[in-house]
Amino acid sequence: MQRAALLDAARARTDLRPAALEFAGARALWLARLNPDWRFAQRSASGNASALPGAEDEEGVRRLWREGLFAERVALLTALRARTPADARELLAETWAQERAEDRLMFLDSLRAGLSADDEPFLEEALGDRSRNVRATAAELLSTLPGSALAARMAQRAATCVALDHTGSTAAIVVEAPAACDPEMERDGVTARPPAGRGERSWWLGQLVESAPLDTWPDRLGGRTPEQIVALPVTDDWQGELHAAWCRAAVRQRDDLLRGTLLGSPSAPEAGGPGAVSLADRAKLLAALEADERAAWVAGFIAGHGLSEAFQLLGVCALPWTAPLGRAVVDALDIAREAGSYPWSFSGVMGLAERCLDPAETARLDSLLAVPDEREDASPGAGGYWAEAFQRLATTLRLRAAMVRELAPDGPA
Repeated sequence: MQRAALLDAARARTDLRPAALEFAGARALWLARLNPDWRFAQRSASGNASALPGAEDEEGVRRLWREGLFAERVALLTALRARTPADARELLAETWAQERAEDRLMFLDSLRAGLSADDEPFLEEALGDRSRNVRATAAELLSTLPGSALAARMAQRAATCVALDHTGSTAAIVVEAPAACDPEMERDGVTARPPAGRGERSWWLGQLVESAPLDTWPDRLGGRTPEQIVALPVTDDWQGELHAAWCRAAVRQRDDLLRGTLLGSPSAPEAGGPGAVSLADRAKLLAALEADERAAWVAGFIAGHGLSEAFQLLGVCALPWTAPLGRAVVDALDIAREAGSYPWSFSGVMGLAERCLDPAETARLDSLLAVPDEREDASPGAGGYWAEAFQRLATTLRLRAAMVRELAPDGPA
């Protein structure tokens, strides 16, 4: 019954699936065969790599590819891709036309590992797929290959939309968004219909710019460096849209220079000054950094700005939080308490801290558990509420520490 409850929870919450399936083990896969509602477990399982046929067993590879469960086929394709990328691609091409759209999408995603120019012909054919999601994924993969024909087409389209304007006293970027989304753009992965609340032309522009190779822009914008390009003013309120698209391009193309330029210093004001990007865009840029770099940047942001705007930045940090990040969060909560705020103004951060703060930081909370003397300008009762909030946080961290000890291989029997 416990495994059934886990599967029900994972069915409703996709973010829980990897951990739930790992915890439930092989019996979850057995249960999934008995209930169509749990079919996702078979599709999400990574398969048993040790049971896969070796590269020299061509007949075994093809038999598993033709007859295996979906999870086994994904594991086989992933293993082949790691060993011999071309063999994995050729195996996929053999049955591509017969695969279901949702399967084609997941198989195509496996080509991210070891992606190279050799994959371009296959991906170009996938641009004509009957599934919009497959077409979009193929286009995304091609856009990460700077030398691909699709990247060149996107660069040409984007360059017609973004140019230098020398008519003013200083140089600026002028933007002319596409007037229409033609069939050729759609075939190259541009989604014609924008989401609710987005204008069509800005939606199309963003897709073109994020798919164009980043080396398009120095030549197009007067030979400037990324720092100089990002600092250029953008006319007619297009800066947010243009910089957001460059953020997505920097993440997709793994361009560390532009990514660092757009991310900026953690002490820089959010959305303030030339080149600043929103917190949502900063979160995307941070997600592409190494875990320690990410934590250090967010710790610096919290030290300079407090916690009021840090929630979504904390959400992209690896668990448990590093010691510097944990200290920054606890110090900022203490500062908020000293300022006389109520703790429920930071309930989201408190909830994250209960799950993400390293239990080793519990000792640092001891000095915050007492009810402080209230200042005259403080909110009535705030000190007591903060003491309760810190007590709840400390209790949760101690419980997590006890659970870790119990679950450790050498823990209590």
